[in-house]
Amino acid sequence: MVLVYTALISSADAITKLVSGSYSAPQMFFVSSFVVMGLSVLADRHPKQRLGLKTVAPLAMGLRSAATIIAACSFFYAFKFLHFAEVFIFIGLMPIFAGLFSAVILKEKIKPVVWGALAFGFVGVLCLFPTGVSGVGIGHGFALMAAAAGTFSMVMARYIGRYETNALAQVFYPNLALFVAMGAVLPMLWVPMVWADISLIVGYAVCLFAARWLSVVALRLLPAYAVTPLMNLQFVWMVGLGAAVFGEVPSTNLFVGVFIIIATGLFLVWDQFAAKPVLPSLPALSPRHGPKLRPRPVSAPEPR
Repeated sequence: MVLVYTALISSADAITKLVSGSYSAPQMFFVSSFVVMGLSVLADRHPKQRLGLKTVAPLAMGLRSAATIIAACSFFYAFKFLHFAEVFIFIGLMPIFAGLFSAVILKEKIKPVVWGALAFGFVGVLCLFPTGVSGVGIGHGFALMAAAAGTFSMVMARYIGRYETNALAQVFYPNLALFVAMGAVLPMLWVPMVWADISLIVGYAVCLFAARWLSVVALRLLPAYAVTPLMNLQFVWMVGLGAAVFGEVPSTNLFVGVFIIIATGLFLVWDQFAAKPVLPSLPALSPRHGPKLRPRPVSAPEPR
């Protein structure tokens, strides 16, 4: 399941890069979020699902949805301006950023090892700029913003997961917010689309929906310390797709940076597994929350 997840999410990213050359982010996400919402509603009709799409944490879901909009648009422009495999460096930083956000949102203590991991992660990012600061471009800024917003969205997903178990609600509402936000500005940016491009965007939505659902199932069947290393296979897919579809060949410094990022993330997962901490109980964001769920052991954040 994890292997299929990495292939699906990398394929979705490749479609993003293809579409970004011809259309704006609002046009792509307006169409794709509509498809994902439809798939969520259909999936909820399955006899074994039928949990509805209500959420008991509306404020937390709103924050997650806002972060999802920022992350989606930022990733769109990061893929537009950067080589495909370069974006993986920033994706690899997300588990490290999660340690910082978790301290504020989930009240988890930041150990010195997390600060050390952040420092090593920064070294990995510096490998993208062998010529120094002059190599920093707008695409890198978008990629960093995407990683930060995406991490916040995932940490909020962990927070919401402590109060409800309906994973489809966490897929539906961020896409509803994306659909509404992109639709508000779309009339100014709309470009006529051919059926081939519409098919690409629908394919993106299907890949994204399937990947997110598979990741949830995989994290239930395997512990996070087993799933996370396998998810690093995404870099292999991104290198292969970058070479085959976009003619991009990563430089040696990119491989060095990715090695540092992956090694840092694996060390954090190992340290987390060895410590086996348990999340403290947290107050709800709203007094209208439903019944509290029992705290779960800390695990690596759900992937994008």
